[in-house]
Amino acid sequence: MNSSTDQPSASQEFTALLLPLQRMGLLLPREAPTFTPLTGGVSSLIVRVDTPRQSFCLKRALPQLKVAALWEAPVKRNRDEVAWLRFAAQHLPHAVPALLGEDPEDCVFAMAFLPSEQYPVWKTQLQAGVVNTQTAQRVAQCLATWHAASAGQAVLAQAFDHDQDFLAIRLDPYFNATALRHPACAEALHGLVKQTLTHKHALVHGDVSPKNILVGPQGPVFLDAECAWYGDPAFDLAFVLNHLLLKCLWKPAHHATYLDCFDALANSYLSAVNWEDRKALEARTCALLAGLLLARVDGKSPVEYITAEHQREQVRRFAKPFLLQPATLLQTLRQHWTP
Repeated sequence: MNSSTDQPSASQEFTALLLPLQRMGLLLPREAPTFTPLTGGVSSLIVRVDTPRQSFCLKRALPQLKVAALWEAPVKRNRDEVAWLRFAAQHLPHAVPALLGEDPEDCVFAMAFLPSEQYPVWKTQLQAGVVNTQTAQRVAQCLATWHAASAGQAVLAQAFDHDQDFLAIRLDPYFNATALRHPACAEALHGLVKQTLTHKHALVHGDVSPKNILVGPQGPVFLDAECAWYGDPAFDLAFVLNHLLLKCLWKPAHHATYLDCFDALANSYLSAVNWEDRKALEARTCALLAGLLLARVDGKSPVEYITAEHQREQVRRFAKPFLLQPATLLQTLRQHWTP
């Protein structure tokens, strides 16, 4: 579906949600729900549903992501996200929204609606200069807890054996697409794909971005685990650290505190690594971080807030040398990063 006329209207999309709601037992036959679209993602239809009895959030995966480049992804990722939410809640129930129902037939699920007044988005806080290193530490602790709990678990490895999906959703649009723009770095970027698919240590969230983390009363709450996959936990660490570096270009007035968060998150996470050699994981993270920096300006999903060409060029000048000759310590990258 390439033209706008092929896309269903909002009313058609909402009508299609009625049957899944009834199958999940969240809508009685004579109830008339109110649907309010929620923003923030490119990969799913996300709406707030209000019924006479309750309010909650409903999510349905889109077959084509809402980005400029053609980017298709399997809709079964909704089921993968539900499975990740169930796993995550077993270990840190307050760090994920409560799951209220699932309709695998239509790839729809419902979860608790968390109001922004009590659960602000971490990205929004960072943008406003509300930069708290404790939040970064707690994000790291959550990630490390889930990675450690899943490490070496054969049942999870089989349940989340999603190499092809992760390739389609993450590795191809980020690294392989970027390789087409930068032939001199193509071998290194293709190597990152191979490296990431080779190291299967833990259950990976796959989209640990500040826009997918709420800062709740009991700590961070993680959303959007559509990319959940059993593989390299270094991807999660590199993904979130990448965002903290890029925020320095977005809001340079806060760059020092963003880097404090980078330090707090990296140090807290690495200190908790006990399922594999810590230095090996850090080295893989360094390589991935360089690749992700370049991918977020020249891949299929560039960050929306880096719009000036001189900023994109600054990222390229920084990332490409570290792609061709990767660092082994995150502090090396951090010290050379000068927004």
